[in-house]
Amino acid sequence: MTLHAELDLTRGAFHLTATVDVPAGGVLAILGPNGSGKSTVLGCLAGLLDPDTARITLAGRILTDSTRGVRVPPHQRGVGLLAQDPLLFPHLSVLDNVAFGPRSRGARRAEAARVARHWLAEVGAAELAGRGPAQLSGGQAQRVAVARALAGEPGLLLLDEPLAALDVDAAPALRGLLRRVLRAEARTAVLVTHDPLDALTLADQVAVLSGGRVVEAGPTRAVLSAPRTAFTARIAGLNLVEGTATGTGLRTAAGEPITGMLAEDAVPGEPAVAVFAPGTVAVYPEGQAPVGSPRNTVPATVGTLEPHGSLVRLRATGAGWAAGIAADLTPAAVAELGLDPGSPVRLAIKATTVLIHPAP
Repeated sequence: MTLHAELDLTRGAFHLTATVDVPAGGVLAILGPNGSGKSTVLGCLAGLLDPDTARITLAGRILTDSTRGVRVPPHQRGVGLLAQDPLLFPHLSVLDNVAFGPRSRGARRAEAARVARHWLAEVGAAELAGRGPAQLSGGQAQRVAVARALAGEPGLLLLDEPLAALDVDAAPALRGLLRRVLRAEARTAVLVTHDPLDALTLADQVAVLSGGRVVEAGPTRAVLSAPRTAFTARIAGLNLVEGTATGTGLRTAAGEPITGMLAEDAVPGEPAVAVFAPGTVAVYPEGQAPVGSPRNTVPATVGTLEPHGSLVRLRATGAGWAAGIAADLTPAAVAELGLDPGSPVRLAIKATTVLIHPAP
C-alpha cells in the first residue's frame, strides 16, 4: 500500500516538518541523531500523536487530514507497530498474543488461532505457542512480536528500532527474518534505526532527519555511499569535511583547500562536502615525507586508537580539517609507526579518492 504523509508538528521548542512517501511494498528507513524527530514521525503515522497540520493517506485512504477534521483512531488505521520492547500481553500465551490481532478484527477463535499458528511458523516460533511471555528469551519474544504485528494484516508496518534491545547473537537472525518477511509479503514499512546495517539490509529508501527536517533522502546505498551530512557520514563509516565547492575540490571555512573529484551536481561557489573513506587516509610520522605525491596533506595529532574489525581505527585531532578524521591501519602499521595517543603525524589523502558533493 502506498503511503504519503505531510507532517507539521510543534511540541515545546521542537518543530517537525517532514514529507514521507513510500511506494506499495517499499521499505523506508528513517535515520537521524537523537531528538531529530524519528519516533515523532512514527507516532504521527500510527495515530498516537496528533500533528498541528497533517495529511496522511495509505493506499488512497485518508488517515489524517487536519484541514477536513479527519483523524482515524490508531486501532482503525490498519497499521502495525513493532518497537524495541515486544510489549507482549503477560497474561496471554504466545498463541493468544499472536491471535489478538485477528480476534480484534472479528475473526472467530478457531480462525484466529489458525492465523496465529501460520505466523508463528513463518517466524520460526511455532514450538513456543503454548508458552507464556515470561518463559521467552529476548530474541524469542521479539520473534513473537513480529508474528503478532503481521497477524493483524497491517497495510503499513512501523518498525521502531526493533533490534536495538537484542544481543549480538539474536539480532542477525531477526534481521534476516524481517528481511525475508518484508520481501515475501511485499509489506509497505517504515523503519526507524541507528544502525546502517538495518537500513542496508531492510530498506529500499532512506530519509535522514536532523532538527525535525529531512536533510537527505534517496536510495539506501546511494545515500550511505555519498553522505551529505556529518551524521550520515559517521554512521556510514566515512569521513566528511564541510566547505565550499571550488573548480578543483573544496575550500574549508578556514580557507584550506582540499583537492577532489566533483560530483555532477556540485557547483563551484556553493556549499559542499568532501567525502572519503578511512581506508584511503595514509598516516606518516611527523617529519616523514608522504610516499608519492598526494594532493591533500595535513598535520594532525593521534587522538584515539581503537579496534575496528581486523584493523585499528585512528581518530585524529588538531587544527583545521584534520580534526575528527578517521584512518584505518593494520596493527602492524600502528606498531611500526610507533603511534600512541598524542603522537604528531601527517595525514595524506589522494585527490582521486575524495568526492565532492553538494551540501543539503
